[in-house]
Amino acid sequence: MASNQEQIDYWNGEAGTTWVEAQERLDGLLAPISDRLIERAAAAPGERVIDVGCGCGQTSIQLAQQGAAVWGIDVSDPMLTHARQRAAGMERLAFSRQDAASADFTPDHALLFSRFGVMFFVDPIAAFSNLHTALAGDGRLCFACWQAPRDNPWMAIAGRAVQPFLPVPDVEPDPRAPGPFAFADPDYVRDILTRAGFSDIELESFRPTLHVADTLDEAIEFQGRVGPVARALAELEGEPRQAALAAAREALSGHMTDAGLDLAAACWIVTARR
Repeated sequence: MASNQEQIDYWNGEAGTTWVEAQERLDGLLAPISDRLIERAAAAPGERVIDVGCGCGQTSIQLAQQGAAVWGIDVSDPMLTHARQRAAGMERLAFSRQDAASADFTPDHALLFSRFGVMFFVDPIAAFSNLHTALAGDGRLCFACWQAPRDNPWMAIAGRAVQPFLPVPDVEPDPRAPGPFAFADPDYVRDILTRAGFSDIELESFRPTLHVADTLDEAIEFQGRVGPVARALAELEGEPRQAALAAAREALSGHMTDAGLDLAAACWIVTARR
C-alpha cells in the first residue's frame, strides 16, 4: 500500500496548528454542511461510529450527543489534542491517532462517517477497502467531499486571484492527487467505492451558501491561513506575496455586502452500504 506519510507530516506541522487555532471559525463556516451530513448519516443511539479524519472533533461531538458511541480518528496530533480537550467528560466518545488506510479495525461498526476527511489518501481504493473491514454486515458509509473548485467560489475566487503569482508547474497537476478536490468527479468516487467493496452508492449534490467572514479584513486573514490560498501563499515571500494578497483582496471585495461575505459552496454527500 502507498504511504500517506506526506499527508501525516503535513497535518502534524503548521497546518494542524492552524486548524486548531481556526477551529471555531471553521466549524461555524461548515455548520450547514455538518448538519446536513449528520442528518443523512442518521446515527442511532448505541450505534458504533467511526469518524474518519475527525480533526478537532466537532462532528464526533455532535454524533455522540445523538447517543452514538463514537471513535474519532485522525493523523494530526495537534487536532486530536484539541478534540480531547473539547470533549472532556463526554461519554461514548474517544479519540486516537490512526491512519485510516492502515489501521486494524474490528467488523462491528454500524457507520463510517467523515466530513471532508477522506480526500487525502494516496491510494484511496486500498484505504476504503481497509475501512470496509470496520463495518458490520449491514453497516453503512456517509461522507462529504468537495465538488470542483469552479463550483466552490468560497475558496476559488481568492484562489484564482493568487494563481498568477505562483511559479508555473513543470507538469500539469493531477486533479485526483490527495487534496481538497480529489473526489470532485462523482464517477471516480463511485469507482473507488465499488472496487473497495461498497454497494448502493449514492451522491447527493448539496450547495449551501457559506458565511465566510463579517468583514473584508477578516476574509483575507482567514483565507490566508486556511485552504488553497494559504497553501499558495506558503510558496511566496516579500513583494510577490503582498501582491498576491492584494489581488485576493480585490477579487473578494466585489462580493462583500452589508451582511459580510457570503459565498456559494458545493459538495457531494456520499452514502453507501457494506
